[in-house]
Amino acid sequence: MGDGIILRFWEICRAKYDIFILLFIIFVRIMLRYFANMVKKMAVVAALFVGIAVTGYAQYDLDHFYYRGRQALIDGKYSEAIESFSILSRLDTTSYEAYFFRGIAKYNLSDLNGAQRDFDQALRLNPIYTPAYHYRAITLSRIGKFDLAIKDLEEAVDLRPSYIDLYFSRGVTYFLSQQFDKAIKDFNTYIRKEPKESDAYLNRGACYLYTGDTTKALDDYNKAISLNRTEAEGYVRRSRVYAMKDMSDEAIEDLNTAIRIDKDNTYAYFNRALLKYDKQDIAGALADLDKVLEDEPGNALTLYNRALIKAQVGEFTSALDDYDRVLNINPNNVLAYFNRASVFLELGRYRDAMDDYSQAINLYPDFAKAYMNRAYAKNQLGQYTSSKQDYEIAQKKIREYQAKTSDSTSYEAFADTSKQYSHLLALDADFAKKDFNNELLQYRDVDIRLKPLYKFTACDSAVIVSPLQKRYEDFDLDRFIAESPLNLKFSADGTVQTKNAKEMVTSLNKLIASQRKDSILFAKALLETDNKQYNSALACYDEAITQSPDNSYYYLNRGSLQAEMIDFISSIENNVQVLTLDNSKTIKTRVQDQVSRSYDYTSAIHDMTRAAELKPDFPFVYYNLGNLYCLSSDLPEAIVQYTKALELYPSLPEAYYNRGLVLIYLKDKEKGCIDLSVAGELGIDDAYSVIKKYCKTEEN
Repeated sequence: MGDGIILRFWEICRAKYDIFILLFIIFVRIMLRYFANMVKKMAVVAALFVGIAVTGYAQYDLDHFYYRGRQALIDGKYSEAIESFSILSRLDTTSYEAYFFRGIAKYNLSDLNGAQRDFDQALRLNPIYTPAYHYRAITLSRIGKFDLAIKDLEEAVDLRPSYIDLYFSRGVTYFLSQQFDKAIKDFNTYIRKEPKESDAYLNRGACYLYTGDTTKALDDYNKAISLNRTEAEGYVRRSRVYAMKDMSDEAIEDLNTAIRIDKDNTYAYFNRALLKYDKQDIAGALADLDKVLEDEPGNALTLYNRALIKAQVGEFTSALDDYDRVLNINPNNVLAYFNRASVFLELGRYRDAMDDYSQAINLYPDFAKAYMNRAYAKNQLGQYTSSKQDYEIAQKKIREYQAKTSDSTSYEAFADTSKQYSHLLALDADFAKKDFNNELLQYRDVDIRLKPLYKFTACDSAVIVSPLQKRYEDFDLDRFIAESPLNLKFSADGTVQTKNAKEMVTSLNKLIASQRKDSILFAKALLETDNKQYNSALACYDEAITQSPDNSYYYLNRGSLQAEMIDFISSIENNVQVLTLDNSKTIKTRVQDQVSRSYDYTSAIHDMTRAAELKPDFPFVYYNLGNLYCLSSDLPEAIVQYTKALELYPSLPEAYYNRGLVLIYLKDKEKGCIDLSVAGELGIDDAYSVIKKYCKTEEN
């Protein structure tokens, strides 16, 4: 196909040694290494505070919860730590340590916004508390707010200039904000006090590499390896310097050593693949790329490189599969379209090639080579006039580019047809960063389910609530539960509480035979629901409501039952609707079957609305309405109802959780993630898995 149709992979291998690409990749590696290091130190920090004395009321209880929370931190049981420190923050609102430790626990669960809020509160209570400045700075760095992080670290250094870890943290923050000279200065200070800390040499070496001083970088990497020969990272870093110096044998040997130490180090396999390809070891390069994709099947940079190699050796079908996956992950990758089009040309699929060149042109309108190649594809399809137009456009863009080459930084160089487009522009920085951070494994959908409706259920024994637990205080609700012929539980856990529901129904039937009292009918409805006898349960609710038409709890449970009946029917038909984020983080409703149908929650909504009219200050009916509107695909109204519930009862965790999910679905990520953070703080552990997956900032 001539010049430029299939890009030579050798160019991308060589381009990988370019300092700009190296700068970016090491940026990601050092950030990950730094924060992993700081997380390890957090448990140590927690242990340092074992001796904190607590004054005020309930001394024994406070000490107990401090110990339990600190121990949970050290053991990595972060949800338990949050629970303990949340209790402490309620018992003693002046305890800055409770907020500080809870912030550390949230940080470890990837709830960065929640961690920042807790560190903020700790510093409001104690403005000279150095550890809070330190760890808030770490959190701010993770979020990408480097200026604020540096400000916090400077404050901490002023308060405790002898606390050497602050210089390490500030050095990394300077590094991340590309203030390399300042970073080197801080690492120098740290190394003078801690000359045997290998991580400091690795980080300072990266700083030297950014400034172009490969000699000092190599010296630091050698020193780091001499201090810790069982750490793969040093060998990987040094291999990059060797590769830049065209010392490929030494670079490969370092990567071999790194892989022997850590057989799952995908970064080492990726770099070794590039070096093997440079040595014409095609099979070895493909094997290493395959290894990366075994562990990181969504690593688009690896998929892209493998596609280039496969296309070069004639494995066109497999190459197309890889390009398809790359574009599924990043539909705005211009060179994936450009290079996939070249494969289509090889296969004689000229219309597909023309479409891909058009996509590349839409993304980069100055892409002269794409115009030229599209002209060729159109010519093969007999579209001679359009082909000529594309060729003329390409020539015009080339002339414009040549006239502006003296100021190429301000002009898009895609008009340069002499250039092989297989360098960093193949995958933009964000794209590569997310993949090498092992964050972008989103080609599989992940189900996110709402917390269920609040309702009354029967249970075998009376529910005992700890005095330390937050509970909704409602005299009318307590009286209703106390007067019931069954032990009742009012919750959203959705679990069946009775072991002998059928036997209990028999006993209730005897009572009903003598007195068809509404409370007995309500109790029977609960048990019939447990037995999945929905029609019988519904009939009992109907009769109970006829007898007591002003009882809001009867409407609430009948509405919950009607929603449960719909869910049961839909599950039988395999049409359960699940709100989920797809791989491009857009909102959709995915149905788990090829045939879908909608379900009508109008009756359930009507009952729940009637319950709200009868008891307008009862937050749980609005929470339930939020769920029902969400299931009915009216997400804005769902948010309105969840908000009403929280206005009445600000400690309702399920409302925060569900509202957070809906806000994320509606692309209001910032507010949604704050809601999820509060839900986790109030005891919903599931919130942290959602936060970890969907609440990352672009800088993470």
